[in-house]
Amino acid sequence: MSTDTLKIGSKAPDFNLPAVDGNTYSLNSFKDKEALIVIFSCNHCPYVRAYEDRIIQIQNDYKDKLQIVAINSNDTKNYPEDSFEEMIKRAKEKKFNFPYLRDETQEIAKAYGATHTPEIFLFDKERKLVFHGKIDDNWQEPEKVKTPYLRNAIDELLSGKAISVPETFTIGCTIKWKT
Repeated sequence: MSTDTLKIGSKAPDFNLPAVDGNTYSLNSFKDKEALIVIFSCNHCPYVRAYEDRIIQIQNDYKDKLQIVAINSNDTKNYPEDSFEEMIKRAKEKKFNFPYLRDETQEIAKAYGATHTPEIFLFDKERKLVFHGKIDDNWQEPEKVKTPYLRNAIDELLSGKAISVPETFTIGCTIKWKT
């Protein structure tokens, strides 16, 4: 289930990427947070769209100790709806409460070994990977979720417990690689 690049316990690859809010962010931008979630995301994927409200709620619920960062690495030539301009529109429309970054070169997605949107990487205070996979077990019907994998991992991490399910398979659309 693990990626080709990033294994549980691996350090988070750094990034220095522009965001829709006009700022540029790196790992160091969030050094005050006990946990960091990097989500590979995009605008057009129906899985991402189904999870956006849940992602916003997770950021709200854990805002004091955790930071979410979404990164869009998709090719914009064949997927113009994932352009930086469209990212700005989507973030405003959905009122994202987390930075939404653009990985134009796709180097960050490659460094993480990301393959899907949404794909979740949860890091501890030392920015070591403690959870990788999906948000929960029902992307289509939030009210029918039985196992909130990401919330469980966050709660375990913040309470000092071992992560009971550190990896799940990832669901969603594939990252759209440049050709």
